[in-house]
Amino acid sequence: MTAAVDTAPVAPAAVAKPRGRASDAWRRLRRNKLALTGAVLGALFVLVAVFSTLLTPYDPAQPDFDHVLAAPSWTHWLGTDDLGRDQLSRVLVGVTASMQVGVLAVALAFVVAVPLGLLAGYYGKFADTVVSRLTDTMLAFPFLVLAVGLAAVLGPSLKNATIAIGISQIPAIVRITRAETLRLKHLDYVGAAVANGAGDGTILFRHILPNATSALIVQATVGIPSAIIGEAVLSFLGLGVQPPSPSLGVMLSSAQPFIANAPWMAVFPGLVIVLATLAFNLLGDGVRDILDPRGGSR
Repeated sequence: MTAAVDTAPVAPAAVAKPRGRASDAWRRLRRNKLALTGAVLGALFVLVAVFSTLLTPYDPAQPDFDHVLAAPSWTHWLGTDDLGRDQLSRVLVGVTASMQVGVLAVALAFVVAVPLGLLAGYYGKFADTVVSRLTDTMLAFPFLVLAVGLAAVLGPSLKNATIAIGISQIPAIVRITRAETLRLKHLDYVGAAVANGAGDGTILFRHILPNATSALIVQATVGIPSAIIGEAVLSFLGLGVQPPSPSLGVMLSSAQPFIANAPWMAVFPGLVIVLATLAFNLLGDGVRDILDPRGGSR
C-alpha cells in the first residue's frame, strides 16, 4: 500500500522587490548628511524666494527715520539700515532676486550651450573647431570679469545682469556637453542605433542627451551658486539691481560706510549669500554621488 502524498500547495518564497531608481537615489541622499543638509537649505531658499512678499513684516523700500541704524531687536529682528528700512524684509526680497538670477541665468546658459556642445561633440571637424575656439576665447576671461564686462555693456538692470551671468556660464556647459557627447557616441548602443537607420536627431536627443543628463544636472547645481555670487557682485558694483529695490549685493554696498557702527547691515546679507551658495554646492556634491553609477554605497 502506497503512502499518501501531501499535495498541499507550497507557498512561494518571498521575492524581494528590486529598488527603483528614485528610491535608490533617496536612500543615497539620506546617507549623505551634507547633501541632505544642502537639499533642505536649498528648498528653504526656494520657498523664501517664492513667498517672500508674504513673509516680509515691513515694506522693504519704506524708510522709517525714527529707527535709523537700529540694532537687531524683537521689533526688527535683523536691525535697520541707514534709512530705517527693515533689514529682514530687504533680505527676504533680496533672496528672491538672487534665486531668480540663479535659476534663469543657468536656464539661459543651458538653452544655448547644450545644442552647441552636442553639435561640436557629435559632428566634430569644422563645427567642433568653431565652437571650441569660441569657448576657449570666453574661458580666457574669469567668470566674474566676463559677467561684469557684459553687464557694463548691456546696462545696469536685473534682466541684463541675468543675461550677462547666463552668457558667462555658457563655456563651461559647452565643454561638459561636448565631452559627454564624445564619450557616448562611441558606445555600442549608439552604433546599434546608427545600424538600424536612426537619424542624427534621434541619436542626439533620444540616445546621447538623456545619458548626458547626469553630468548636466550636476553642472546646474554648481552653476546656481556661481550665479548667486555673480548677481551679488554686479549689484554691489551698481550693475545689477538698482536701489531702492532690495538685493543682497545692494545691501552690502550700502553697508560700507556704516560697517563699524552698524555691522548687522553687512553681516546678515553676507551670511545669507554664504548659506545659499554653500547649500547648492553641498547639494551638487550629493547629486554627483547619487547619479554616478560607480559612486555611493550600494
